[in-house]
Amino acid sequence: MKGGVIIFLISVVCLFASVQCKNRDPLRELLKSHKKRRSEASAVVEDASTEYSPVYMLPQDGLKEEDKITGLPGQPPVTFPQYSGYVTVDPTAGRALFYWLTEADDSSNKPLVLTRVFLDRKWRDDRAWAVPCERRRKDVVSPAGVGFSYSNTTSDYVTGDTKTAADSYTFLVNWLERFPEYKTRDFYITGESYAGHYVPQLAQLILKNNKVTNQSVINLKGIAIGNAYIDYLDEINGSYDYYWSHALISDESHDGIIKYCNFSAPEISDKCEQALDQADDEIGNIFGYDIYAPLCSSNSTAPSLSSFDPCSSDYVFTYLNTPEVQQALHANISGALPGPWDACSNLISWTEEPETVLPVIKELMASGISVWIYSGDTDGVVPVTTTRYSLPKLSNTIKTPWYPWYYQGEVGGYVVGYENVTFVTIRGAGHFVPSYQPERAIAFFSSFLEGKLPPSS
Repeated sequence: MKGGVIIFLISVVCLFASVQCKNRDPLRELLKSHKKRRSEASAVVEDASTEYSPVYMLPQDGLKEEDKITGLPGQPPVTFPQYSGYVTVDPTAGRALFYWLTEADDSSNKPLVLTRVFLDRKWRDDRAWAVPCERRRKDVVSPAGVGFSYSNTTSDYVTGDTKTAADSYTFLVNWLERFPEYKTRDFYITGESYAGHYVPQLAQLILKNNKVTNQSVINLKGIAIGNAYIDYLDEINGSYDYYWSHALISDESHDGIIKYCNFSAPEISDKCEQALDQADDEIGNIFGYDIYAPLCSSNSTAPSLSSFDPCSSDYVFTYLNTPEVQQALHANISGALPGPWDACSNLISWTEEPETVLPVIKELMASGISVWIYSGDTDGVVPVTTTRYSLPKLSNTIKTPWYPWYYQGEVGGYVVGYENVTFVTIRGAGHFVPSYQPERAIAFFSSFLEGKLPPSS
C-alpha cells in the first residue's frame, strides 16, 4: 500500500536487546539464564494465549484530544498530527502502557501498523523526523516497567511472554475505542529482536480472540519480524557460526564448540563452557549490534564501515528525561516512574519464555496472513545465520528462488520466497534495521505492505 499511513504502535524502548543498552547485552543475559534453566525445565509454548476471559475496557471518551501533542522541544515544524499518553490495562494493579502515535497528513484509508522502533538520532538532525511525514506511527511501551510504562503493583514487574501478549491485546482494544476510526483498517504488526516472541504471540492472541469475543475484531493482515529471536537452539548455534564465518573467533574455539557442545542437552559440559568462554574472549570489545560500527567511547579516526552513531543512546536518554519533553509527551505525569527513563529496564524479572515460537509462526502462516522475516546482515546479536537455520523448519517449499533486491541502483539485500513465509536481508544493517539503513528499510517495508517482493532491479 504505497504511501500508506501507518499507525506505528512502537515501543520507544526495549527490554531484552537494545542498541541503546549501555554496558549490557540483555538478550545474551536472557539466553544464559535460559541455558541454566534447561536442566530444571524445558518448555515449548505453542499457544501463549490462555482461554478467553473478558478484557478490561475503560470509557475512552475525550481522551484522544487530551493526548494530542501540540509540539515537541527541538522538533522541526511538522504537519502530521501526533498523540501520546497512557492506556490503562489493569485498573486494580494500576498498570498502564505508554504509547506515541504519529499520523500522516492524509490518513483516511491507510493501514494501521503496530511496531517497535528506536529514537536513535540526534534531535537536531531533521532526518530524525522525516519518516512520520509519510506514515502514521503509534508507539506502545510494553511490558509495564519498561520505558514510560508503569504499574503501581510491584509484583507486576515479575512477568513473561503470556502476560505481555495479554496486556498488549488489552491495550489494543482500548486504544481502538479511543481512536475508533481505525477499527476497520488493515492491521499489521512488526518488531525486532525479542519481538520475535512478542509479535507472533500477540498475532496469535488476536486471531484467537477475533473468533470468540464480541469486542473489536482486529483486521490483522500480516506480521514482519527482524533479527528476531525465535528459537533458542538456532540462536546459539547460528550465532557462533556467524562469529566464525565473519572472522571474529578462531578455528580452534569454533571446532571446540562443534565437538563439545550439545545445546539440546539438559546441561552443557565443562569443555563446552570452556570453548564458549574462549570464543567470547576472542571476539573482544566490539559493538555486537553492528559488528562493523565504532564504539561510542572510541577516539579512533579510522574510517568506519558503518554510518551508525553508537552514541545514540546518550542523545535519547538526555532528550526523554528532559521535563519539557515528558510534559509534551504526557509521560510520567503522575511521577509514578521509579527512576529516569532508560532504554533498558532493571525492574523486570522475566520468568516465562518458550524455547521456540516456531510452532506459533507456523500457525500464523497457516492462517493466511502475510508473514515476513528479515535480517540486517551485520548484526552479531541475532545474526542472519540464526534465522536461516530456522527457515527450513518453517517451510521447505521455495516459491521464489533467492535473488538480490535493489534500491537506488544498488543491492539492498537478498530475498527468498517460501510457501507462506518471505525472508529478506537488508545489506549493511545491524540489529535494528531502520537505525542502520533507514532508506533500505522503508523500501523493503513498503514492499511488505504492498504484498509484493522487493524489486529485482
